[in-house]
Amino acid sequence: MPLDPFAQLPVGATGVSVTRLGFGTAPLGGLYSPFPHDEAVALVRHAWETGVRYFDTAPLYGYGLAEERLAEVLADKPRDSFTISTKVGRLIRPASGAELEGGRFFGTRDERPVWDFSRDGVLRSIEESLRRLKLDRVEIVLIHDPDDHWQQAIDEAYPALDDLRSQGVIGAIGAGMNQSEMLTRFVREARIDILLCAGRYTLLDQDADRELLPACIERGTKVIIGGLMNSGILADPRPGATFNYETADPAWVAKAQRLREICTRHGVPLKHAAIQFPLAHPAVVTVAAGVRQPAELDDYPAAMATAIPAALWAELKAEGLLPAHAPVPA
Repeated sequence: MPLDPFAQLPVGATGVSVTRLGFGTAPLGGLYSPFPHDEAVALVRHAWETGVRYFDTAPLYGYGLAEERLAEVLADKPRDSFTISTKVGRLIRPASGAELEGGRFFGTRDERPVWDFSRDGVLRSIEESLRRLKLDRVEIVLIHDPDDHWQQAIDEAYPALDDLRSQGVIGAIGAGMNQSEMLTRFVREARIDILLCAGRYTLLDQDADRELLPACIERGTKVIIGGLMNSGILADPRPGATFNYETADPAWVAKAQRLREICTRHGVPLKHAAIQFPLAHPAVVTVAAGVRQPAELDDYPAAMATAIPAALWAELKAEGLLPAHAPVPA
């Protein structure tokens, strides 16, 4: 049965819901290359017109630009008609000189992120995000990339969000990371509603299947899957492709090419299999599509409508490209 990309799915018992297809806003902030303002706004408008009602953003994305561009489209929409997640852990501050060098976002103002997982930093971050988003609330707040800041994240950021949740200011809280180990720790040591797992449960990389997803099932934690294309390699598996934000190791390229060969033999576009695969897991509630073109976003509803033969999934498992126990689309 085809998946409905615009079905509203509940985030446990929080009262928050998300569309199965979500919109990830990192590209709106000029990830890897500048993104002209008018094109960024037009892309958000296309997502809305398509039927997307869940939008994931963060102060990091374009150092505030993504939140502002999202706001430009959502400002005139009924507030109860969409769900927003944003993140805490970085404050955006003016920068100059060497501070402006490096980074993955381009075409931004002279501002850069400053790490801050303190209680005051979390509250200030939410206040500043609301100002950029031109909203009085967000439904979901995620602790963002606390890889080197575990203690402050669990001792200060989490309790601050937990208090806001208990007051009804926030509907759901969690964490968003590119690794699964610390996300698993959050699930086991805190009351987490939802996680954003970026790049660690995809058709190419199922690292999160070892401990994170079983823990989520056990605790009733829902999962947003980001980075479905593993930074681009699943969209175009060629030498020099990007994996996990860096040039892919040849072994990852070879695996992605093998996946493409098998999908092609079964008459299925690789991207379509990559989009459907994580959605089969019972912990996964939505995927956040990070795209730069309307046509790329349109691939997602098309992929969810694609009938994928059971023989394709069986061959991927037989070849050791997927775990034998991995849930796959019916």
